[in-house]
Amino acid sequence: MKEANGLTYQDYGQSETPVLCLHGIGGDSNSFRPQLESLSKKFRVISLNLPGYGGSQRLSDTTFKNLSAKICDFMSTLGVNQAHLCGQSIGGMISLETAFLFPKFVKSLALIATTSAFGGKDETFKERFISARLKPLDEGLAIQNLAKKFIPEIVGSRATKFVKDQAIESMSKVSSETYRDIIRCLVTFNRRNQIKDLDVPCCLISGDEDTNAPARTMKKMADVIPNSEYHNIVGAGHLTNLEESERTNEILFNFYRGLT
Repeated sequence: MKEANGLTYQDYGQSETPVLCLHGIGGDSNSFRPQLESLSKKFRVISLNLPGYGGSQRLSDTTFKNLSAKICDFMSTLGVNQAHLCGQSIGGMISLETAFLFPKFVKSLALIATTSAFGGKDETFKERFISARLKPLDEGLAIQNLAKKFIPEIVGSRATKFVKDQAIESMSKVSSETYRDIIRCLVTFNRRNQIKDLDVPCCLISGDEDTNAPARTMKKMADVIPNSEYHNIVGAGHLTNLEESERTNEILFNFYRGLT
């Protein structure tokens, strides 16, 4: 594990423009282990631990703007002028935010199991969501036990025990403070009306059994984004790139090869 600008990361392979992977709420840099191992044969692949995760410094104020700024500062520290941002779930939202706020850093976007806005449009829904997600912690449930309950609910029917165990292990390492920060940040995201203005190549990948970022929602996103391609993976749930890693890697490899 390496460290730069307060963030820890894994770094494999070589290419002029790296692929920078951003994990989801319950993940860490290992959430992109299959992509690190496979895509790095042709490309430089960096998998980041977001602030508060995996030894990375926690932000004093966790907002999408601050997360995006931190990632761009990290890239600058490494001497990386541009990257192919590859984000899963909230990592995809951070990737989108970065493309709008700091476009010069973004060569392309790969959006996996993500949406252009948080699902609820009113404050009451957001408050209920936060309460439901944080109530178990408030009642004393350990994050490890929350992970054992939560992960099986978000994966698809074909997810292996190995994939589920790996995801549970990653989520179990998340501190309750970081989890609370990121849940409260999640509900603020809304780029629904701006995605039509994206001017970078975009690859959208959904799992047809994902209920958090439904395939129909991602297909609608792809229809709106000008320079985009869309792929739906049968049998995959929300942890698409882990559950169906070979198919995900094939899609990403073809996408990045077409950009070189």
